[in-house]
Amino acid sequence: MKSCTACHSCGCHSEGQFCAAKAPIFAMLADEQLAMISGLITRRRYKKGQVLFFEGDVSDKFYIINHGKIKTFKHTREGKEQILYILSEGDFIGDLSLLKKSAFPYNAEALEDVGVCTLSKDDLDRILKENPEICLKVLESVHDRLVNLENLVQTLSTKDVEARIAGLLFNFSKNFGEHKDGKVLLNIALTREEMANFIGVTRETMSRKLSGMQDEGILELVGNKRIIINRLQDLEAMM
Repeated sequence: MKSCTACHSCGCHSEGQFCAAKAPIFAMLADEQLAMISGLITRRRYKKGQVLFFEGDVSDKFYIINHGKIKTFKHTREGKEQILYILSEGDFIGDLSLLKKSAFPYNAEALEDVGVCTLSKDDLDRILKENPEICLKVLESVHDRLVNLENLVQTLSTKDVEARIAGLLFNFSKNFGEHKDGKVLLNIALTREEMANFIGVTRETMSRKLSGMQDEGILELVGNKRIIINRLQDLEAMM
């Protein structure tokens, strides 16, 4: 079990992991290396709704999400919010700063109370020089995000509304769902409007289609932000 002496202030879990150990890109490092990285980390907390950074801010830090979820998004010409990614524990932002200091291409906002660990570009550069295998892990994550973004673009341009909603719920089930007794609980901090913005439909359409899926028994709506998926295979068939 890894020691947590350097990480109490950012809300380490009881199993005693370093903040850095939660990020898959650092998972191969030894305890001593993780302790060294933890000593370089600056820890910050954000309340739900707080902005971590705005599009155009200088990207000179590497962010690791210690706990909670954030959304990254841009605004369309019409002023609507377009969500790009939902990121959670172990995910990171700031990979472009590995190449050079640049501006963030999107905004980032806490969907719930969030703990974040940051590394400066200079410190991260030193870590990468000593551990070049981390670069491969970063590239793998960047690849996965690009694929997800390409899939989002394709979904927005080619699929009908029901297919978009089914795909959104299916992906949420895969990435954030609690699977139990053949059902999936989605307890995500997204409003109906944010879900609609994610896939380019109106809030009214999103609410109407979700209600229709509930009438068919595919899912259950519990309050405003909890959804129980009863038949995941039906969602997959609709995609």
